[in-house]
Amino acid sequence: MEATLTAPHVLQEAMVEKNFRTENLSIFYGTYEAVKGISLPFPEKTVTALIGPSGCGKSTFLRSLNRMNDEISGSTTKGSIWIDGVDINASGTDVIKLRQKIGMVWQKPNPFYKSIYDNIAFGPRYHGVKGKKALDEIVESSLRRAALWDEVKDRLKDSALALSGGQQQRLCIARALSVNPQILLLDEPASALDPVSTGKIEELIKELKEELRIVIVTHNMQQAARISDYTAYFYLGQLIEYGLTEKVFTNPENSMTQEYIMGRFG
Repeated sequence: MEATLTAPHVLQEAMVEKNFRTENLSIFYGTYEAVKGISLPFPEKTVTALIGPSGCGKSTFLRSLNRMNDEISGSTTKGSIWIDGVDINASGTDVIKLRQKIGMVWQKPNPFYKSIYDNIAFGPRYHGVKGKKALDEIVESSLRRAALWDEVKDRLKDSALALSGGQQQRLCIARALSVNPQILLLDEPASALDPVSTGKIEELIKELKEELRIVIVTHNMQQAARISDYTAYFYLGQLIEYGLTEKVFTNPENSMTQEYIMGRFG
């Protein structure tokens, strides 16, 4: 497979999106360039799926969007990530406030060793919410938004670890929503779940995109086709193709995209 790749197709109408986008973003681990000069927009009220073989840079790219790569020793970033006219890669960025604005849910459910209630209340408390009434409202609202309230409303004091895997993942989504993010990053959120739980997560994603932007890494081509509005195909740290999901899946411009979607490699 050639390492020199053709330039990706980028939709003209998507590139006018100024509120959230990357610009010539590169990420290094030591001298290794894991992500190579990627410019990508994230239109409002949409789901953008990042697809590609393992090790292609999509999770590294995702983590960069709320500066989580800062936590990795030897990681450096070049280029810009623009949110509301501000480059979050600039020095002086308040990373805590940034991660309040851009929530993240990981591949495996990771509830805190606390009650269901305290998992959701943790973030608001950290950001200064103290009153019980206010916290009660946030907990209920977050669980409702994550389509979990009816299943847990009578057991809020129970350990979050007593929930099923699918419920735990929705709890983690509710925990992210509790601080009212503008953007939600999902790193293969259903890969460890059964088909029924996966379906619930997918329905939840479709509902949540009406109020925020969602960026999801997934290895599941059917999932990307079902839930995303835009798809970006990564290979060897490069963005190979980007466009409306329907077009990328039915009429890709790059032959490598077609080969991957059809399961011929990766």
